[in-house]
Amino acid sequence: MHPFSYVAPKTIDEAVAVLEKNGTRARPFAGGTDLLVQARANKWDLDTVVDIKKIPETMSLEVSQEGLTIGSGVPCYQVYNNEQIKKEYPGIVDGALIIGGIQIQSRATIGGNLCNAAPSGDSICPLIVYNAVAHISGPSGSREVAVEDFCTGPGSTVLQNGELLVKIVVPKPNAGSGTAYQRFTPRNEMDIAVAGVAVSVQLNNNGDDFESVRIALAAVGPTPILANKAGSSLSGKPINDDSISEAASLAKEEASPISDMRGTIEQRKHLIEIITTRMIKEAVKRARG
Repeated sequence: MHPFSYVAPKTIDEAVAVLEKNGTRARPFAGGTDLLVQARANKWDLDTVVDIKKIPETMSLEVSQEGLTIGSGVPCYQVYNNEQIKKEYPGIVDGALIIGGIQIQSRATIGGNLCNAAPSGDSICPLIVYNAVAHISGPSGSREVAVEDFCTGPGSTVLQNGELLVKIVVPKPNAGSGTAYQRFTPRNEMDIAVAGVAVSVQLNNNGDDFESVRIALAAVGPTPILANKAGSSLSGKPINDDSISEAASLAKEEASPISDMRGTIEQRKHLIEIITTRMIKEAVKRARG
């Protein structure tokens, strides 16, 4: 690992100025659990690390009537230990609880997991099905990007030179909704998903029909996948094994995995079908209370 400079700005404008000045040789530093590993592997020509943890906006964690705000510097353990988040956003807790082991979770951040843009990132699919929005600041001002559009490829995002992910905002869930996420890994901790599925359901007033469903798939494409066909197939359908089976089959078709050391194409597609079935049922269970 090459020597690099360390900067700890106290405002967004200061951070953006450093990032813009140093271009691709500067990287934001939140938890550092991916950044430092990649720096040691000389993935980048790293010159400057910009610590964002002294910026109030990036360290904000708030649940309000409008929704949930997660600053990009907030570590996972603060998210999953928050009682309001456990109650209102269980799908996000599902993902945060399995990003590395306990030691990693004391440093790793949801924002960093998103910016790392791994197709297997455990927080990304839950954020997608919750309709979360990434708030970005840069030299040209601020902008918002839906999380489902944030990742553009393995390790690639929409962030441009000088831009910084400041926070993620998750809309407040409606009554009669439920969300769940699960992945398959050979080990429970310190492993990368072979396949994962997040599901968010909105039920009708009686709780016996689907009004709308969002399904997102992890580790089965170059980016996390919003499975639109699978989710749309459940709209207006009764909650039964036939409708759930049809959606799971469509999710399997929408998956576009590769074969690698963690699993084959066939295995991953099979897992997507199974996990989708499980997560639809779990999301319905949570929606019904």
